[in-house]
Amino acid sequence: MKANSMITLLVASIVSMTFAVGYLGTAAPARAQAPAPAQAPAVPQQPKVNLSLEQRHVIKELIKDLNVSPAAQNVETTVGATVPTSIKLNPMPQVVADKVPQIKSHLFFIEGGKVVIVDPKENKIVDAIE
Repeated sequence: MKANSMITLLVASIVSMTFAVGYLGTAAPARAQAPAPAQAPAVPQQPKVNLSLEQRHVIKELIKDLNVSPAAQNVETTVGATVPTSIKLNPMPQVVADKVPQIKSHLFFIEGGKVVIVDPKENKIVDAIE
């Protein structure tokens, strides 16, 4: 009976060690071969100013009251678009800059009834207020 117990214990030990070695043997290469986490492709950040509905309304009304001439040609007014050099850009009026200080250094033009706000550094549209 003692021999059977020892054989059973020996078989159990061998099975345990085989399982442990097998488990460790498969886990290590899996960690070593795991692909690097996928990185999201860089999305170009669209230039945009953060204006509330009230600020947008104030800008539109104040500029409308100034009777600024609209752009002489049809121009794309999509946020992020570059403004052609042929478009006359106007400095932001002081009355608008006083009410909405975050756009005081921006330029603007009127196109199709929209007030189009332009970043002067990159000459790109940051907002178009209808």
